[in-house]
Amino acid sequence: MAKITFLGAGSTIFAKNILGDAMLSPALRDAEIALYDIDGSRLQESKIMLDRLNEKLNQGRASIKAHLGNRGRRAALRGADYVVNAIQVGGYEPCTVIDFEVPKKYGLRQTIGDTLGIGGIFRGLRTAHVMLQIAGDMEKECPEAWLLNYTNPMSIVTGIMLRHTGVKTVGLCHSVQVCARGLLRHLGMLDKVKKLRWKIAGINHMGWLLEITDDGRDLYPEIKKRAERLNRAARTRGAEKHHDMVRFEIMKHFSYYVTESSEHSAEYFPYWIKSSHPELIDEFHIPLDEYPRRCELQIEFWKKRAKDIVHGKDITHERTGEYGSYIMESLETDTAVSIGGNVLNQGLIPNLPSAAVVEVPCMVDGQGVQGVYSGELPEQLAALNRSHISVHLMTIEAAMTLRKEAVYQAAYLDPHTGSELTLDRTRELCDELLEAEADWLPAYK
Repeated sequence: MAKITFLGAGSTIFAKNILGDAMLSPALRDAEIALYDIDGSRLQESKIMLDRLNEKLNQGRASIKAHLGNRGRRAALRGADYVVNAIQVGGYEPCTVIDFEVPKKYGLRQTIGDTLGIGGIFRGLRTAHVMLQIAGDMEKECPEAWLLNYTNPMSIVTGIMLRHTGVKTVGLCHSVQVCARGLLRHLGMLDKVKKLRWKIAGINHMGWLLEITDDGRDLYPEIKKRAERLNRAARTRGAEKHHDMVRFEIMKHFSYYVTESSEHSAEYFPYWIKSSHPELIDEFHIPLDEYPRRCELQIEFWKKRAKDIVHGKDITHERTGEYGSYIMESLETDTAVSIGGNVLNQGLIPNLPSAAVVEVPCMVDGQGVQGVYSGELPEQLAALNRSHISVHLMTIEAAMTLRKEAVYQAAYLDPHTGSELTLDRTRELCDELLEAEADWLPAYK
């Protein structure tokens, strides 16, 4: 009988997706489930909801226990076979608010701020500190467990675990499995496709759709034609915008479609959010402060719907496309499955650094998770990936050495920050953020 520990279980909807999926798997339905969070109220809500789901879907086969706070974490991890990580260190308030509001004082605007940029760097530093504590607990309490990491910034968090701890880790994201079909659906091409095949490789939130075919026929020429037509029309003054203008523009200039959304991608490059060209924000339909806006909407949604979701009589679940339960099922049954995962490069993409975390096809079976050799990327794509990897590696160095100079250097290297701020202003911004978030960080010198 497997034991599944869910870190950050106060994220009730996501816990329902991953653990509900597990309850629908014959190999996992009898699991011991340990829920862990530092928010007692949200933890209890998730426990009530999952108990009810377990009874309705699973005839109560799973056993579910809740563990609160730092003292409860080791108990939650004890004897685990699988650890699902979905924590957010510092939460929306105050830390995400700080990540957005302090940079605004320096004229630096963001959309999501969870992967790269100033927001991504500081989220990474906060999370690294806690992940190293979790790794220490796992090495004592469940040294053979697999960590399924869903926490952003994906490349930084996964890289710390793989390079600086003994924890077996794979990073998981939603963007790869929905990329090709989402693109075709937007362009009105999906219904005509009979035998879709695609290949994606790169890094998290900047993977590249390298190939997309229908029964061997290359779909890229038609994709590019339709995307160019849509963007040309949408960029006209007063025209109706669409949600993917930035990604279509990236494809136009760099030849390939990128996996992560336009609102994310807008802050990953130095080309769009520019105080010197404010007209680009409207022209490319870029939603500044999008992540805080989503957080506020989610808070309001939970206030209105929490009672129904937690206590409602009609609770049910259908297995989702999330990779988590399929990985655990594969490891339990030694049945091979293919996923898109984040793993240490080590030659999988030869023209990216070996210390980087890359997002590539992976094979999973009873032996574990193994990245698949993907070959060199087209050089323009590798160059864009390397501009992110440099920030990832410097942020990891900062987290491991606790040197302020490394924090500054990570920020200096960020494409968007470097396009907007001088070196001195970047340093001042980092100092202000280090002070504002000191309660969630170790001491940097």
